[in-house]
Amino acid sequence: MTSPRNARAGRRAAAPALAAAALSIGMLMTGGALTPASAATWPSASGSQAVTATINLTGSKDYGMLRLYGSGALGTGDQAEDQQPILTLANGVTLKNVIIGAPGADGIHCLGSCTLQNVWWEDVGEDAATFKGGSGATYNVVGGGAKKASDKVFQHNGGGTVNISNFAVQEFKTLYRSCGDCSTQYTRKVNLSAVDVTGTGSTARLVGINVNRNDVATLRGITIRSDSSRKVVPCQKYNNNTAVGAGPDSTNCLYSASDITYR
Repeated sequence: MTSPRNARAGRRAAAPALAAAALSIGMLMTGGALTPASAATWPSASGSQAVTATINLTGSKDYGMLRLYGSGALGTGDQAEDQQPILTLANGVTLKNVIIGAPGADGIHCLGSCTLQNVWWEDVGEDAATFKGGSGATYNVVGGGAKKASDKVFQHNGGGTVNISNFAVQEFKTLYRSCGDCSTQYTRKVNLSAVDVTGTGSTARLVGINVNRNDVATLRGITIRSDSSRKVVPCQKYNNNTAVGAGPDSTNCLYSASDITYR
């Protein structure tokens, strides 16, 4: 990815797998507020498959909780730039019920709008997923979780909107980063709802957005665990790659204290 590290900061049926493995969903209450996210139950794999060359999906795919992991040319889980992904998704593809194991290479690339439903990353490589569609693209991350991300989980290089809901993250530096120095830049949006976060004891960011590009982040129903020192920054602001502050406002970082629950 192009953002510098110091600034980016037996096959199961789909319904039972989702019920057993996904987060307890932060349901809408009568008043319209989200309940706090519940802790994730990390799933067991139905089997494992080595991937030696990127799998290019042009249609939606349900993997039934199979674990995919990199091997050969994809057999690295470090932070080297320009690694290849385990999977690429064409515009409009939905990917369901899969575990990305280790090595994770560069995870998943969405080339246009996509849905990642009940996708779990056991040990994030360069990034868990990169969103590369145009200005009208919508990327939905529904359920699932990621851990062991020494840098970013989700990298937003294209345009459009990323929606992350009912998701768990732990052992990470940045959950979402809007690219600071891509050759083509956009105004981007990210919406987090019912996200369960485990602090690491060191500074981490839920979202990093470019306020000079008029990015907008909306956070609702966030639960942060094991963070008594408040080292998890809900919304970090950048001018491209220069940090320029953090915290809620009425323009770019849309949330309030009631949207964050500490446990």
